[in-house]
Amino acid sequence: MERQTRREFLKRVGATAGMAFVLPGCTSMAQKKIQGEERKRPNIIVIVGDDMGYADISCQGCKDIATPNIDSIARTGVRFTNGYVSCGVCSPTRAGLVTGRYQQRFGHEFNPGAPREGLKEGVGLPLTEVTIEDVLKSAGYTTGIVGKWHLGDAPHFHPLKRGFNEFFGFLGGSHSYTDPGLGSANPIMRGTEPVDEKEYLTDAFTREAIAFIEHHRDKPFFLYLTYNAVHAPLQAPERYQSKFEQISDPKRRVYAGMMTAMDEGIGSVLGKLKTLGIEEDTLVFFVSDNGGPTQGNGSNNGLLRATKATLYEGGIRVPFMIQWPRRLKGGQIYEHSVISLDILPTAAAAAGARLPKDRKLDGINLLPYLAGEKKAAPHEMLFWRTGQNHAVRKGNWKLVTMSGETGLFDLASDIGESRDLKAEKPDVVKELEKAFEKWNSQMVEPLWGRQTAGPRRVNKKK
Repeated sequence: MERQTRREFLKRVGATAGMAFVLPGCTSMAQKKIQGEERKRPNIIVIVGDDMGYADISCQGCKDIATPNIDSIARTGVRFTNGYVSCGVCSPTRAGLVTGRYQQRFGHEFNPGAPREGLKEGVGLPLTEVTIEDVLKSAGYTTGIVGKWHLGDAPHFHPLKRGFNEFFGFLGGSHSYTDPGLGSANPIMRGTEPVDEKEYLTDAFTREAIAFIEHHRDKPFFLYLTYNAVHAPLQAPERYQSKFEQISDPKRRVYAGMMTAMDEGIGSVLGKLKTLGIEEDTLVFFVSDNGGPTQGNGSNNGLLRATKATLYEGGIRVPFMIQWPRRLKGGQIYEHSVISLDILPTAAAAAGARLPKDRKLDGINLLPYLAGEKKAAPHEMLFWRTGQNHAVRKGNWKLVTMSGETGLFDLASDIGESRDLKAEKPDVVKELEKAFEKWNSQMVEPLWGRQTAGPRRVNKKK
């Protein structure tokens, strides 16, 4: 029954491939812009960085590492100052991103680990879930993933079984940048075959992304470019590290080289779009999968509190930006809260693709908001849950429970979450706790656990 649900969606919408372009959710001004134009559906690229510090790109205040190419996405498009992911660690964030749903709705709450007894399918993105690649492929897009998958390494979880036409990368959560991993359980793969990759991995992913774009430039494509930079292990060729002799901390010096390799790679990808004359009609998202583990990789989260694996801002507020030169005004700074769950419905709207109707989507199509058609905030509230830890944000208020300690913070005046206002604002605490419990009652128990987190009481509703 679980597999049938996804197959039924694909069968139902399969006939839509090649349909006329429409822009669901965008009417009036945005739709009028389309009228009278000969329009093809945009190419779509989602670029994901791994374990990046919030303050480690130039347009967000970084002084010792230049990131001109990542910055160019913000300059050409929109930068979200309150951009979030749905978890403080890698795999759950990716599960939410590719489904447009809080991953707690389907039990993908933790990074993959030992499966619970009785979990027949193994550990990975449940086969019930419809993904962004499913949605776009069913609308006639050629789909490809280059980089890190981290949504299950059993054969039935393989990217080629989850909606992608092409795959180059690795299935696990991390990988050496210099060793292809041949003979291991987590090799670099092309499709389903291990490859003896010789190039520095970040550069190899850039090379493969460019090849995918060149090969599919004449028809709409979706590229999911998931760099593992700047996740450990800390490895960077001397040609990248040598640019940062002024950085005294050896860990951060290597990190800076890794960031530079990724930024230059992104620049090469964006440059290829320009060279091919398809930049105007390519929708590009850039996001990090979580905040920086500052002690682990030398990253910097700036004024944000704490790090990766927490639900404080340093764990879940991330660099997040979007460009679509044909449709979005460049240089915008958008201050309402958005979340990586919004990527799927926004991409689907741009592509004129149909969304599944048999499940709750938590992401919002951002295009009407970015076009100025809708002035309100896309989300009234955002929620997080990782085991016993949880958080909720409404407006500028954020309630966080971490390691048994609960705090209320006003992010407008205290982005660093340093002043706990729960004693002064008990009514706000009560409102947010009530909202969280209502949301939590819709979630399911985790399909698997983690070594450091106990089970959380949840209702078994979907």
